[in-house]
Amino acid sequence: MAGVPDALIFFCFFSCIKARKEGHQKKKNNHPLIMQDILSQIIANKRFEIDIRKRIIPQEQFEEALLDGMPRPTHSMRRALAESPTGIIAEFKRRSPSKGWIAREADPAHVVPDYARAGAAALSVLTDEKFFGGTVRDLRAVRPLTNLPILRKDFIIDAYQLYEARIIGADAVLLIAAALSPDQCCELADVAHRLGLEVLLELHTADELRHICPEVDMIGINNRHLGSFSTDPEHSLRMAGLLPAGDDVVRISESGLSDPATIHRLRRAGYRGFLIGETFMRASRPGEALASFLRDVEAQSTEATA
Repeated sequence: MAGVPDALIFFCFFSCIKARKEGHQKKKNNHPLIMQDILSQIIANKRFEIDIRKRIIPQEQFEEALLDGMPRPTHSMRRALAESPTGIIAEFKRRSPSKGWIAREADPAHVVPDYARAGAAALSVLTDEKFFGGTVRDLRAVRPLTNLPILRKDFIIDAYQLYEARIIGADAVLLIAAALSPDQCCELADVAHRLGLEVLLELHTADELRHICPEVDMIGINNRHLGSFSTDPEHSLRMAGLLPAGDDVVRISESGLSDPATIHRLRRAGYRGFLIGETFMRASRPGEALASFLRDVEAQSTEATA
């Protein structure tokens, strides 16, 4: 895009990584983190990253670039999930804080098109580097390869990240209630909408329902506790009755989904999107793993209606 060359964006990203490594002087360790509250470390690191990125590419430069020429129109993830018979959001994910490396050498340019061909309704790409092994380059690289909606999966705490998301090709962004106050959440959601981005609001507890605002397009229930990182797919079912009724906001279940029977039960409870990453990424061919999973989901639905 005019005003923000690819090389400058990537220089910003890798300069941020270098500065963080030099500043913390920590030993390299590929084992999962053992800690009570991983989220607090992730957010602290994210603030550090954003501060460095802003020094290299000020937000005003992103704003000028968007004024010079808005990127291609976005694809609606909300609509794609509402209209999909399966609702699978297939995620590109190299690692996680709880499991360590899952697919360290995975190439998004190979995995994401395979997901699309296998029948994914939408895509999710991790862009957090330190804790999830992703980069902004991953999302930007796959944008020309598919017309499916792409969610930028990251810990968004600053409007700067929303401008960046729009420029690298995202269609939707994740806002995590546990990382934001209700006011911060609504302010970021408003900026996202003004940039043409849809908003997936991630909740884990009933108390976080107060983060819901009119700009939220999708509500995701995270079955993974962001403190301990343990998962419980039943959590989405327990939360279902607390969520707003109606079709205006699409319900999504996230994390710990590996059983087709669970997808069937969640769909009956009103969920229309199912975000799955690790289950597919652990396979040697993630696209084939998705295709097989979808066949099993269809078989479950057929048995239930027989």
